[in-house]
Amino acid sequence: MSDREPTVIHTGGGGWAVAAILLIVVIAGGLLLFESGYLGNRDIGIDVTLPKIEPPAPVTR
Repeated sequence: MSDREPTVIHTGGGGWAVAAILLIVVIAGGLLLFESGYLGNRDIGIDVTLPKIEPPAPVTR
């Protein structure tokens, strides 16, 4: 058994390319969802009603 050498498996560096592509796809998908309104409500309506202020009546002498 001492004459056996460990088996070494060499893999290519393709994992970094796949990770980079997946990162770009996730970021682009998130931006697309955000811009379409699925991730954040961008339609905010604020209605402000102010009381009517009437000018004072003219002074008659």
